[in-house]
Amino acid sequence: MSGAVPSGFLALPSVDADLAREVQDSLDQVEKVLREAVAASDPILTDAAGHLVSAGGKRFRATLVLLASYFGDPAAPDLVRAAAVVELTHVATLYHDDVMDEAELRRGEPSANQIWGNTVAILAGDYVFARASEMLADLGTEAVRMQARTFGRLVQGQILETSGPREGTDPLTHYTNVIADKTASLIAASAEFGATFGKAEPETIETITRACDALGMAFQLSDDILDVSSDTAESGKVPGTDLREGVLTLPMFYALRSTDPADERLRGLLGRPLDDDETAEALRLLRAHPAMEQARASMRGWADRARTELASLPVGRARTAFEALCDYVVERTG
Repeated sequence: MSGAVPSGFLALPSVDADLAREVQDSLDQVEKVLREAVAASDPILTDAAGHLVSAGGKRFRATLVLLASYFGDPAAPDLVRAAAVVELTHVATLYHDDVMDEAELRRGEPSANQIWGNTVAILAGDYVFARASEMLADLGTEAVRMQARTFGRLVQGQILETSGPREGTDPLTHYTNVIADKTASLIAASAEFGATFGKAEPETIETITRACDALGMAFQLSDDILDVSSDTAESGKVPGTDLREGVLTLPMFYALRSTDPADERLRGLLGRPLDDDETAEALRLLRAHPAMEQARASMRGWADRARTELASLPVGRARTAFEALCDYVVERTG
């Protein structure tokens, strides 16, 4: 039996203990592959490309790859590398995101662009993605196709976010479309990779992919809610980062729809850059606003969609673990 100690949602009582240890043991192997993958002959590139890998993270997407394989054969030989590919793809996008967002922190550490500048940060992201692509070539044509399709959606989501809603487009619908492409697509692909390389039945692969697409929506919405509601930097960001930067997220869209005169001050603070005092004021007003519960209800709706898909999968410890994950995503927002 593995001696690995499960962390995150794998440590929940509802997750089978043996399954949790097995997945955590595989995650430890994934970690070794990740660190080997970002090594380069140039020390600056090694430091920059390894920066976000060394900073840690939940390895959420890699965990999904491994968990989804339990609907088939979790001992299949390519699963650890498949999980590493998905995680490296995610890490590569973070480098580029931080440059575009001019982020100062990532995973509680100074961002690569703050340390080395935008040019090196962009190239580090490119290098990480190149290493993921190299691994993909060894996994076969179908893996390359799945990754290319997903990466296309990731880029589309980033362009949608950068360009903003077109005239006549509902901003909330636009925001949802951004999340679907920029976040949910890779979470869904994680499950698809795991079930595919675990050689699950085709119908099972399609179902778990749909379930994790909905779960990805819930996951991002919970992050956006936490950015308002948390007192600590739960995702490596300073709480209120979106408010400070004038970025609109689900709670804010609901608050902006309010016609109550008492909300005039809050509405005036949303959607524009704020100073420290304004950020603190906006946090106080938004945390007390009914928009927060509306956002939580929307997030729970996506988690329920995921549960509905999961209900058609074979009963067993893998399905129970995914159901526990739905609960975890919801409960982390309080």
